[in-house]
Amino acid sequence: MSKNLLSDLNSQQLQAVQTVNGPVLIVAGPGSGKTRVITKRIAFLVDSGNCAPSEIAAVTFTNKAAKEMLGRLEDLMGYSANLVTISTFHSFCSSILRRYGGHIGINQNFVIYDDDDQIRAIKKCMEEANIDPKKFSPRSILSAISNSKSELRDHESFSSIKSNYFDEIVGRVFERYEEMLFANGAVDFDDLLLKTYLLFNKNQEIAQIYQHRFKHFMVDEFQDTNVAQYAIAKKLSDLSRNLCVVGDPDQSIYSWRNADIRNILSFQTDFPEATIIALEENYRSTQNILTAAQNVIAKNKERVDKNLWTNNKKGGLITIKENYNEDEEAQSVINEIMKISESKNYSLSDIAVMYRVNAQSRALEMSCQKNGIAYQIVGGVKFYQRKEIKDITSYLRVISNPNDDVSLARIINVPTRSIGKRTSSEISKVAITNNISMFEAIERVCKDSHLNDFLPSQLSSRAVNSLTKFVNLISILRKDIDQETLASTVDKIIINTGYKEYLAKDENADERLENLQEYKNSTSEFDDLSGLEGITAFLENISLVSDIDGLADLDQSITLITLHQAKGLEFPIVFMVGMEEGMLPHIRSIESGDPTELEEERRLCYVGMTRAKENLFLHRAFRRGFRGGSEPTLPSRFLSDIPTTLTNTVGLNQVHSTNQDSITKRNNKKKHPGLQNSYDQSKNQQSRSSKKLPRRKTINKIDLTPSKEEWTYSIGNKVKHPTFGDGIVISIEGSGPDPVLTIAFKNKHGIKKLLASMAKLKKL
Repeated sequence: MSKNLLSDLNSQQLQAVQTVNGPVLIVAGPGSGKTRVITKRIAFLVDSGNCAPSEIAAVTFTNKAAKEMLGRLEDLMGYSANLVTISTFHSFCSSILRRYGGHIGINQNFVIYDDDDQIRAIKKCMEEANIDPKKFSPRSILSAISNSKSELRDHESFSSIKSNYFDEIVGRVFERYEEMLFANGAVDFDDLLLKTYLLFNKNQEIAQIYQHRFKHFMVDEFQDTNVAQYAIAKKLSDLSRNLCVVGDPDQSIYSWRNADIRNILSFQTDFPEATIIALEENYRSTQNILTAAQNVIAKNKERVDKNLWTNNKKGGLITIKENYNEDEEAQSVINEIMKISESKNYSLSDIAVMYRVNAQSRALEMSCQKNGIAYQIVGGVKFYQRKEIKDITSYLRVISNPNDDVSLARIINVPTRSIGKRTSSEISKVAITNNISMFEAIERVCKDSHLNDFLPSQLSSRAVNSLTKFVNLISILRKDIDQETLASTVDKIIINTGYKEYLAKDENADERLENLQEYKNSTSEFDDLSGLEGITAFLENISLVSDIDGLADLDQSITLITLHQAKGLEFPIVFMVGMEEGMLPHIRSIESGDPTELEEERRLCYVGMTRAKENLFLHRAFRRGFRGGSEPTLPSRFLSDIPTTLTNTVGLNQVHSTNQDSITKRNNKKKHPGLQNSYDQSKNQQSRSSKKLPRRKTINKIDLTPSKEEWTYSIGNKVKHPTFGDGIVISIEGSGPDPVLTIAFKNKHGIKKLLASMAKLKKL
């Protein structure tokens, strides 16, 4: 055994690595070295002679994490690391279905529908069933179907337990959706899991092949597994009982993706003989950041208690910054980033700005552009979702599988070839009536048009001629495909379809053509595969790409990223913006009245805070755009959980008075009843962190004649100043006709103290 393999492990990590028999639950706090433990555990299993590399499988949730794991294993094990099965859960299941899916009727060359494909298919199913998309959202129907599949229920099982009218609608669409997927030779992401489980259940011999092959099965990020994933893991471990899961209930933030926190909380019940090991030493964050995060998460009830600690330095205070609105918040963040950059102690790649919802990136992007700060944004329009990329991908899919109606419908008239919606609709009717694919329907229409057997009365001879040219085009693209590389096939599509000329008319033609060149470059790793084999492998690879897989290490670029996407990452400096009630926690979780939703929001805050290694900035806005308007906000309840000894608070809260509390409370009670419940929890923090300025007498040395219109100012008044523009009165000092007003102005002007008699204010 290598002397260095175990030398850098602490006692808890060492126990986790060396406990190799039977079920094991490793509760790994943030920054506790779980990837190190997983990889060293795999290396130890092989080095100690417990098993061969090919007898180990480790699954995680992103390609980025899988690649990092493999890279570390190669450093530890050399070439033999490539014999270990390391992949995402979906890739793992996809490989099983490619080999054995035929036993349950799955085409070996199935395509994987992404979110956009699924929505298109759902809309088509709803259209066929005469279901109004304005009454029933396609997204909500797809969500219900996805949830059912993740809980191992197919459309028959779903229909047997439907309980209301919406379920009735979902059931009708579900059944047709499944028929469409089968006819198109396609599966969706949930099918990869559900079908794998059904395959194992219906064919015990195949299940036993994998049970015998993998003596050790490991699951990373176990808190993010759903019912189907956990069921597959248990099935594969039935024989050996060597199931090792690694996770942290405090970082379970994907319930909206059907992740089930109960999996990790009930693991010991499912495996009474399991060894439970907690990794509690944090190697990432300063003590102040770690203590603050623990104080936030401690309020949750659905968790496994652990005592995180660190030998890292205490670190600086956590900055809590309050701004007037989201634009000022963004500019404040960028100003701080410019100071950090000028110090030369950090590069821009060391900095991440995190937010709850994608829409918050708008103000940040504008500020970056205004100030010349380079940035990369995670979760915008992904490369493989861009129109030109989706178009060429759809051509590849149709070449690979002409029965893929969803992909065919996308490119049948792209570039335009006189096949309009009316013609497509008629072809679709022929396909449904004869229970065949759209491509087969087109072939029959073109072949038998002179017999009128398949020619709909609505189709003109011009339409038939256009359809014939389309069929011939696909035939040309499919010809000799087995002798071509994937890159040459992509070239063939772009040239023969006229797509290059089609793009030339676009105002962003150069950028789109560059994207297609990059797309072609991305096929290089499949050069050793030709024909349908190469296309199938490539399509599967791009279908399973996640948001953070394209995250680059750019020295001169900050990262803008949602809190959900940030899990698994770390940065020396983290800014979290939108620390307000209604944003974090999100308004939906507050209005739902469900404590489990609020607990997940708290976990999301915890995940964001624990991404920071050295410096953490928490920003909020006094007013924020909300549902078309701009309204006052309350500080996030999570801020009140952080001990004031750990924070340095600057900004608006230094001048808020208790009168402002009352106004904000009243306004939010009227406009957002759901926020009322959170007010009392935030009120204590507001009173602790706010500094009410003492009242003082103002002695006027100038005799001013009051105007005929004598104003009485109140906190919350909207005013306009001839120089500073629009603002809002947030504090009043002194009584009588000439008080000192503290006003928060928009944009760059910030907070000003003005004498009412001299300010030349206009009430709005």
